[in-house]
Formats: sequence, structure tokens, C-alpha cells
Amino acid sequence: MKPETRKLLTNRDPETYKWHYGHALLVAGSYGRMGCAVLAAEACLRAGAGLLTVHIPERGVNILQTALPEAMTSLDPSPTLFTTPPSLPGRYSAVAAGPGLGTADPTARGLAALLKAVAENDLPLLLDADALNLCAAHPDLLNALPQSTIITPHEGEYRRLFGTADPAAMARQHHLVIVAKSHRTHIFGPDGQQATNTTGNPGMATAGSGDVLTGIILGLLAQGVEPFEAAQTGVFLHGKSGDIATQKQSQSSLIASDLVKNLQYIFN
Repeated sequence: MKPETRKLLTNRDPETYKWHYGHALLVAGSYGRMGCAVLAAEACLRAGAGLLTVHIPERGVNILQTALPEAMTSLDPSPTLFTTPPSLPGRYSAVAAGPGLGTADPTARGLAALLKAVAENDLPLLLDADALNLCAAHPDLLNALPQSTIITPHEGEYRRLFGTADPAAMARQHHLVIVAKSHRTHIFGPDGQQATNTTGNPGMATAGSGDVLTGIILGLLAQGVEPFEAAQTGVFLHGKSGDIATQKQSQSSLIASDLVKNLQYIFN
């Protein structure tokens, strides 16, 4: 972790206010899968983003605003799916999409529109989960990713995207930051940078853990941390939170919300 990133996470100028720490946009959730959006959203705020807007289907608004009153909401025209991105110009400092979206055709079209808008507005972007599954099913989406987009595939998602191709080569070819999630997560940058994470434990192999990682990295991107550093630091914080959790409980009892709760203790 670079010194300036550690300083960002531990010290704040008393003369600053929320707008100094970025406005993140999270596109997440579908009917029956709003937990993904809640986990990623809370992790984003715990990682330090000053403001967060979560774009969700209309029927998810009560769930999100009850679970996380600190987050603002943007409602999709569809009551159950993501179909249409919100207006981006001048509003957001970073964007993430994927947790709980589903892979319906209207969502694929919505993702294509989001990618176009993100590229036009030169915003940092992270894609995870169903956003990656949509890219695998629609290669035109993969080819439309803005440069230095962060993707966070687990092994199955990576195979659907790239088969058995070397991730370092794919990061260079597609100009991506690839976070290859595994027991020891590896990060590959578009310019040849590589890093291996050393935090984390098997208890983190639990539903929603990846959604938390998405939120952490989005929070860092919103604060202006450059993509490779945001990915590397986000993975470290994610794993360290899991390690703190298992100092208090068994690995088998760990759930994703424990990772969010323990972020606050990392630098104490």
C-alpha cells in the first residue's frame, strides 16, 4: 500500500467535507438479490467514499434504504432488473457494476449503455459478478471496456471470459486490471504490473464475499486512488478484515457482513 493511500485511509484534513472523498455509483441488485447491493454499498462507504448512490430496480428501494440509510438511491425504470443507467456527467467520480444484476437481455443492453457512458465521461470503472458473465456471453461488451477497467473474476468467471489464457497477457491485451480471485489473489495490470495478496483465510469462501470486495475497491476509486493501487489495496483490506474476523470467531461461521463490520478495525 502506497503511503498516500494509507494516509487517505487513516487521516483526514479537518477542513474537508464529504465531496472531497468522492461520489461513487454502484449499479447492483435485482429482484430477490438485493443483498448483493447492500453488502457492496456498505463496504464502499466503510472504505471511505464520501457519497454513494446505488442504482437499483424500483422494488429494491425499501430494502436498500432500510438496510443502509447512508446511501442514496437511483431507481431503474424496471421494477425488477437493471435496464437503464442513470445520467453520469458531472455527478460521479467512480462506477462499479455487477453484484446481483442477473443476466437477462435487457440488463445486457443496460450494461452496454453504461459502458458507453463511462467511457464518454472518462470515469474509473469496476466490473464484477454478473457484469462479467454478461461480458462473457456478449464479447462485444468485453471489447467495449474502457482502458484500465478493473475486473474481479473468480476462477469460473475468468474461464468464461478468457479460457485458459494467461491473465498477465489478457490484462495487457485488453488494457485491464485483472483481480484473479483465489486462495492467494493475484492482480495484473495493463502495463505489466503484478502483485500477490497475502491476507485472507478460507472462511472468506462464503456468499457475498466478492460483493464486499467490489464495494471496497469502488470506495477507493471514488477517492481518487488509481486503478491498480485501488485493486491491490482493496484486496489487502478485504483479506485483512477477514483475518480480524477470525480472531473473534471460527472460519466456518464467517459471513460476508462480518467482513464489512471489521473494516473499521484494520488501522486501529
